[in-house]
Amino acid sequence: MFTGLSAFPLTPFTDDAIDEKAYAALVHRLATSGVDSIGALGSTGSYAYLTREERARAARVAVDHADGTPVIVGIGALRTRHVLEAAEDAQNAGAAGVLLAPLSYQRLTDDDVFGLYEDVSAHLSVPLVVYDNPGTTHVTFTDELHARVAALPHVASIKIPGVPADRPAAHARVQRLRQLLPATVTVGVSGDAFAATGLNAGCDAWYSVLAGTFPEPALALTRAAQSGDADRARAESQRLQPLWDLFARHGSLRVVAAAAAYDLPLPLRGLDAEARAEVATVLEELGLRA
Repeated sequence: MFTGLSAFPLTPFTDDAIDEKAYAALVHRLATSGVDSIGALGSTGSYAYLTREERARAARVAVDHADGTPVIVGIGALRTRHVLEAAEDAQNAGAAGVLLAPLSYQRLTDDDVFGLYEDVSAHLSVPLVVYDNPGTTHVTFTDELHARVAALPHVASIKIPGVPADRPAAHARVQRLRQLLPATVTVGVSGDAFAATGLNAGCDAWYSVLAGTFPEPALALTRAAQSGDADRARAESQRLQPLWDLFARHGSLRVVAAAAAYDLPLPLRGLDAEARAEVATVLEELGLRA
């Protein structure tokens, strides 16, 4: 579950409410595509904008339509109490694992972050993925903090925010983490433009935005890296460079929402007409259809 390709779908919205029919169809498509796991309610799933009731319902819809594919449910929130509530709801829905980013409004210290994971791991019965996403959470993990948190019960994987673009530096980065983490904890790369470099450098998993809407090219890249064909993995990533450029310019959430023609929860307005046209052109050139 914490190796290979983990696909993170959008949570589709219509009239500022979750479109459960569209969500169920999206999750079912991912399951039938052959992804290794589904990451419901990640950043791409807009979890931070949803009520407890919406999150609980979305978790259940994802599990019910995943056809046995393991579902990892995001449980991040500002207060530990609300994280624990989300964890309870995810486990009750049948989630195979949970994903936790340390959300912040006031700046969190390393002890705050460790305390969060310590409290949550003590209440879990399923594995936990540590989500290191400084661009969104404004929390920067040191390697030492990763090591402290990874030693807690139920921690099964860490999701790192990319790797260096230089191949030797990427390999050194992954090996440094390996030396600090328990052997039972996998390393997963996020930031889709870094996927091929990260997988080729030894990351166990790709936690992917792209795969949540377009699983086929993400699977091709992942399986190439897993088979040891680093050149083919790099070629697959290079082919998708126009999409990575859009992600960098507009943000991956807005780009995939435009690609799939789904609304986002307000106040997120999505892309304007000019940017949507740009997305449509790139998708047509790449032969991608949502």
